[in-house]
Amino acid sequence: MTESGTPVSSAEFTHSALLYRGPEEYVWTVSGFLRSALENEEPVFVAVPGVRLNTLRRSLGQDLAPDHMVDMSDLGRNPGRILAALLSFAERHPGRSVRVVQEPLWAGRSAAEILEATRHEALTNTAFAASAATFLCLYDGMALPPTVLAQARRTHPLLVTDGDAWASDTYTDPLSVSAECDRPLPEPAVTVPALVFGAGQTAHARQYTEGWARGTPLSAARRGDLVLAVGEAIANSVAHGGGRGTLRIWIVEGRTVVAEIRDSGRLLDPLAGRHRPHPASAGGGRGLWMIHQLCDLVETRAAYTGLTLRLHVTFG
Repeated sequence: MTESGTPVSSAEFTHSALLYRGPEEYVWTVSGFLRSALENEEPVFVAVPGVRLNTLRRSLGQDLAPDHMVDMSDLGRNPGRILAALLSFAERHPGRSVRVVQEPLWAGRSAAEILEATRHEALTNTAFAASAATFLCLYDGMALPPTVLAQARRTHPLLVTDGDAWASDTYTDPLSVSAECDRPLPEPAVTVPALVFGAGQTAHARQYTEGWARGTPLSAARRGDLVLAVGEAIANSVAHGGGRGTLRIWIVEGRTVVAEIRDSGRLLDPLAGRHRPHPASAGGGRGLWMIHQLCDLVETRAAYTGLTLRLHVTFG
């Protein structure tokens, strides 16, 4: 095993973090990463926030244009949906090594988003462990808090400096980091009544959610997303969470509806909902995948006492 401080070469799966300190280092490192991909005829997926996306497009030109460039502030608004997009990209190129540039954390992210994005980065190591993929993850070393940068060192086996990759001496087992993200959730500022549901009451819980949401500024489309997501979560509770659970709904900061579903179930697969289910598959994970696609943030808390989901849907 390579010790910290010793340069390492590319392996079948490589997960590196660049803690950049300005736009020049940002563009220079990404350009070198893309040139290497071009030389090796590797497909590339780039997902960075919109303002950085525009910078890269202006700087790279057509010679280094990636196969796919997306706005991470859209794709990764809910960090729980990022892995599904990256895995789908890799699956579209079977038998080939792929490259990914991603920036899932940026200044202004909420504490809840930071926690779930950290979980995403940790689980990337698990999801791609057997894949031929090379990841470069970007972190603003001048704008992000030291705690976020410290977590980047824990979720990435490699750190990039001056174009070279070095082993991180604080890299931590991905499942351990993910488990650390299961911190207690804060209680709502006001008392919120709980609806108890059980088998045969999924439709009633959906109707309850629909009626509650009508009294909010949620648009009809977003109201539909909320009802569908809550319905999927409740169906999962009935099928896999002990057959019953509780539902609470409230508004946070006057702009986001939060629906919380608690049950006595266990989340046995940490990647559940983070990869797109095959259309012909009858296996689990489809409901959680839909929930991640529908919501602006999904907070997952797995404990020995049960599973808690908090689904966030913003007004609009």
